[in-house]
This record gives sequence, C-alpha cells and structure tokens, in this order.
Amino acid sequence: MTTGKSALEFLDQRIKKDFDANRRILSFDDYLSVISENPKRHSRGSATYSVDMMDHFGKEPVGSSGSVFRFKVFEKQSDSDPQVVGQERVQSQIYRALKSFSRQGINNRLILLHGPNGSAKSSIAHSLMAGLEKYSHQPEGALYTFNWVFPIERYTKGGIGLNTYTAQKEPINTYAKLPDDEVAARINCDLRDHPLLIVPAENRFNFLQTLLGSEKAAREAWDAMPTYLRNGELCHRCKQIADALLLAHNGDFKRVAMHVQVERFYFARRYRRGLVTIEPQVHVDAQYQMLTYNKSIGSLPSTLLNINLFALTGDLAEGNRGMIEYSDLLKRPVDAFKYLLGACETASVNIGNSIAYLDMVMLGSTNELQLDGFKEFPDFTSFKGRIDLIRVPYLTSVSKEKTIYADMLPQVAGEKHISPHLAWTAALWAVLTRLKKPNSINFAPGLSTLMASITPIEKARLYDTGELPSNLSAEDRKVLKSNLDKVEDEYINVPYYEGRMGASAREIKSILFDAAQNPEFPCLSPLAVLRE
Repeated sequence: MTTGKSALEFLDQRIKKDFDANRRILSFDDYLSVISENPKRHSRGSATYSVDMMDHFGKEPVGSSGSVFRFKVFEKQSDSDPQVVGQERVQSQIYRALKSFSRQGINNRLILLHGPNGSAKSSIAHSLMAGLEKYSHQPEGALYTFNWVFPIERYTKGGIGLNTYTAQKEPINTYAKLPDDEVAARINCDLRDHPLLIVPAENRFNFLQTLLGSEKAAREAWDAMPTYLRNGELCHRCKQIADALLLAHNGDFKRVAMHVQVERFYFARRYRRGLVTIEPQVHVDAQYQMLTYNKSIGSLPSTLLNINLFALTGDLAEGNRGMIEYSDLLKRPVDAFKYLLGACETASVNIGNSIAYLDMVMLGSTNELQLDGFKEFPDFTSFKGRIDLIRVPYLTSVSKEKTIYADMLPQVAGEKHISPHLAWTAALWAVLTRLKKPNSINFAPGLSTLMASITPIEKARLYDTGELPSNLSAEDRKVLKSNLDKVEDEYINVPYYEGRMGASAREIKSILFDAAQNPEFPCLSPLAVLRE
C-alpha cells in the first residue's frame, strides 16, 4: 500500500525531473548556448510564434481553392477548451495576417473581428490563446525572460554583488542558480523582455555573429527577428539596473551578466501571463508607479538605491510577448484606445516618463452596428490603415451548425428523452433565418433564371453539401455546379452580407433550454423547439 510520504516523494521526483528537463532556470551563458542550438526558434516575435503555434497543431485544406484551411487549434481538445465550428475563412485570414506581420517584422495592425452578436468572435480569440498556452509548454514553444539577481554579502566584499567576490574559496561566474537563502534581492522584468535585449542594440548584430560563428547564420537569424529584437531596448527599470551595474563594474559586461537569471515562462490566460482579455472600460491600459512594495528592494546595493525604480503594470505590460484581446473594442470611447495608432505603427507606447517597447499580437472584436457607427467617426481614416478587418458571419452550413447543438443536447435534455433529428431541425431553422434571397440581377443570364427559382431549403442544401435541386435538367445542374462560388459570394461585398442577420447559435441554445422545460412535451422534440 502506498503511503502518503512515498506518494509525496514520487511527486517531488517527477516535478523536479520536469523542472530540469524544461530548463526553467538558466544563466546568461547557458541561454546563449540554447540560442546557438536553434537561433530562429529563440529569436521569434509574437507573430511568428503564433504562426508556428497554428502550424504545430496542424491544418487541413477546405474546398478546392487551396487557400482556405481548417486549423486544428480551433478544435475542442479538452473540456475546458473553447471550440470553433466552421469559420475556416476567418481562420485562414487570421493566419495570413500573422504571416504578414512576421514578414514585416512588426505587428503594425490590430486584427479586428467584426460580425453579428454570437458569431464566435470571442471563441476564436480564446482558442488562439488556449493554443498559445499549450504550445508554450512544448519544447519547441519554449519562451524565456530574465530576472536580476543580487547575492547576499558573503559573496561580495563590501557590497551586494557589485564588487569582487573574495569570500568564496572558488569564484563563481553567475548568481543565476543561487538558492533563495543566498539571494538578497531578485527583481523581475515587468514586460518579460527577451534576454537578448540585455545586449546593447548597437552591438546586437555583431554579438549574434560572434555567437553563431558565421555572418550568414547571423544574417539569417537577424533577418527573421522582429523589429522588437533588432532595435528594441529594455524596459525603463531594467535599463536603469543594467546601466548602474555597468557603471559599478567599470564597463565589464561579463560582470553585469553574472546578475542575469534567465527563466522560462509559460503563457496563462487565467493568470494574465502574456495572454490578456481587456473588457470595455475607460481607464488606461498601463500604469507607471514607483517600485516600493518589494521588501528586497531595501537590500539592493547603494548604486541602485540612489535610483528611483519604477514598475510597469497594467494590461499592456501583462500581455507583452503574447496576445491581447480587446473584447467589444468599439464600446469604449475612441479616446481610450487612440494610443493604439502609435503602438501599432512603432511597436512602442509612452507610459509615464518612459517608452515601453512591445511585442504582442493585438486582436479585437466588435459587432456590426458599432463598426458602422465607427466608420462615420472623423478619425476612422487614421484607424483604417492600422486595422485588419476580418468578417465573422453566422454559419450558413446546416451540418456545421448541427455540430454546435448535438454535443450539448444531453445536458439540455436532462432526464427527458431526445427525439431524433432535433439538432438538425434547430440547425436548419437557424440557417434559414440567415440566408438571403438570391437577386437575379447579380448573375449572368443563364444563371439568373436558376437562382430566381431556387427555394430556401434548396439553397441551404446547396451551401451545406453541394446538393443540387432535383428538378433541374442536366445542363442546368452543370451550370449551377460550376458557379457555386459565385452563388456563395453574391453578398460578400455588401454591408448586409449573408450571415449578418438571423438567429444566433446563442439564441438557439436558449431556445433548446426553454423547450426542455416545457411540460407540454414529454420529450425534447423538434415540435417542442419549433413551439419556442
């Protein structure tokens, strides 16, 4: 029989093994070895990282065009994961936008998902965040930031980590792996900056060339880096610490690097580590305040105590290196997010008396009525060049809509029996409310006659499975089949596109719950749903 003590020892060994295998804590020297093993992987920006994440989970082509894919990151992989049914065009557009950011080296646009209420905009954003969180736990998704470590006085002579360390019999070359009881102060980077930013910008390329041993290898890695890594700087507090250490050590950068503790971190939406959802609000998304809360600050060397150290807090700081979702962005006053114009263009933002260099994917959502109103706003032209508008309509495929309801029916019905075809009936009714009647003037003469006579049910079947109306002649069937893409895109370029109006999946779910509680029906049936 396993005792509590042996179970605890087993858990301790497993966690320690995973901790060491994942290389959670490294010295700066160790981290440089990690970079040299795979320079491109460890010099990715947030856009390239997101693209690699989507590729990591896999994708499969949809349709015959070869440009639309179904990305598996949007599939439900556990009970806690969101699921996105359909919306392959939206997925592919997001992927292309991220690839564009990656090539340009800067996330210079905000991806704005717009569509009717309940069209899965938030589910798309949350699926991406869930994918990033899982990918960051994989070896190929490793991310690193750093802390500043100052040892206790016995490692130094007359100061904490700023002078010679004569008290040790054998001098050490890093403070990164000292146990907590031998650390006087540890200061983390608020922005979770990339460790390469510790290298001064003017020396970064030559440093990379020396590290990789080849100008070609350095150039390939350099060209793949985002602007954030090529030209960016440390956050204000880390820059102050680095400059103070360099001054105290008379320009000896190796002595500065001794204080650097590189730490692997993992995305976590729940704890707002690199993944942040901002609800509609008025307050500013970041703050700048003096660093006073940390008791270890009093243990810092005198060189640093003479500096006013400030802390960066807020949504932008917490979302750096990852993704920020602006939920219902246009419900906020425009002045509350005007800073995004500069943030998108320069990948930096003024916070207090400092400039924060940022690297994050910015994703927003809004409904169509708010977007229509925003287009009338005088400053819309300024925003238009910095926004990627991606339309998220309601589904027009019955079988995909049916998938949404089929999985939840046992929970909805409770103890009631579920009649056959219930999910199909609810899905068909929902899709029919979203379809628009074809307008014959939008088609060529031969096709216009066919579209004028098509019924709503026939159009729903055509969209869902490609099934052609049974009463057509062989020639008419051939014409309609060859022009199916034109039928689907009839309203794609008009404000009231197909899928903008109608019943949302959210409304149908409420109807199903109401139908299950109707005492007139002994089972949950299509008739009960249609009654609601």
